[in-house]
Amino acid sequence: MITIRHETPDDYTTVENIIRQSFYNVYMPGCYEHYLAHIIRQHEDFIHELDFVLEKDGKIIGQIMYTKAKLIDENKNEKVVLTFAPVCILPEYQKQGYGKRLIEYSMKEAYQLGYDTIVIMGHPRTYVRFGFQSCKDLHVSLENGKYPTALLVKTFVPHALDHHSWTYYESPAMAFDPQVAKDFDDSLEKIEKKHLASQDEFAIISRSFIE
Repeated sequence: MITIRHETPDDYTTVENIIRQSFYNVYMPGCYEHYLAHIIRQHEDFIHELDFVLEKDGKIIGQIMYTKAKLIDENKNEKVVLTFAPVCILPEYQKQGYGKRLIEYSMKEAYQLGYDTIVIMGHPRTYVRFGFQSCKDLHVSLENGKYPTALLVKTFVPHALDHHSWTYYESPAMAFDPQVAKDFDDSLEKIEKKHLASQDEFAIISRSFIE
């Protein structure tokens, strides 16, 4: 039996452990995503209505969190958008459709709340199936004017971003001190840090840009 529900304070430790298990050694030796979850829940940009866990037979096996971000156009007009991170499914339950179900459910809820755009940093291979497009196709760049390969945009409403050029700004909620994050991770049960090929792949994607 699959249930998707809002995260509660009683879930916090369990969810952070799930995030840690899911991300450890994937993008770097170790990970910081569980620390990000630990700190963003109290930020004003964190959206509690879009903070979900997925349970299988009463056991939490996945989660997704959303935070506000913003786009600013060439006329300095500001548009509130969403981003999600972290999002994960426990490794032993991955590639079984649970992540797809969780993401699609949360996006439907986001639309019901009145949001029309999501901007994320992610691997195109993972997210194009959910309707995400290259940032350049929708004229969304970083503040330096570049279009990262990993910057992906999804609109719920046709032409929501048409006729403007946009600059993306993530929430300050996503910023953290790497040393503090490391200390937080070091305080938890030890997991061996490894260098894996997935980390090299992520480094290539995250540092590449579209001309």
